[in-house]
Amino acid sequence: MSVRQLRLSFAVRATAAFAAVATCAMGAGTAPQRRDADTLKAKVAAINAFAQRPTRQLRRTTVTETEVNAYLTYDAHRDLPVGVIDPTVTILGTGRVSGRAVVDLDAVRKEKKPTSLFDPMSYLGGRLPITATGVLTTSNGSVRFTWSGARPSSCNKRA
Repeated sequence: MSVRQLRLSFAVRATAAFAAVATCAMGAGTAPQRRDADTLKAKVAAINAFAQRPTRQLRRTTVTETEVNAYLTYDAHRDLPVGVIDPTVTILGTGRVSGRAVVDLDAVRKEKKPTSLFDPMSYLGGRLPITATGVLTTSNGSVRFTWSGARPSSCNKRA
């Protein structure tokens, strides 16, 4: 490889590395805001109010990933099952969505109280990150989620 090719190769790698770091930095540090959660709640209230007065007029409501994640951070904890921690949603495009949460298996086990020594729940523990994907569709005022699959991100063993 010539010196010119090495310099060009280095320049391409440096540019790619810079682009990757810049992309990560732009997405990092944007914590969910209470106002975004309130915006989502207002949109849901407007949708429910519109549903009380059915008309032929179509109404489109755009919900953003930021609003959903802010709602999950500030308001959804009382509606989530025991043990679900840090849920987030990623909008992948064309109706596809991905959700991620950590399941605290110790909290689930304590809530369900194992019935015997042979109950598999008595052996579960730790935290398990889970990712689920699917497709969200809307029609005639209804939202439908078609589940594509789920996978654990990693397994944490209990000490």
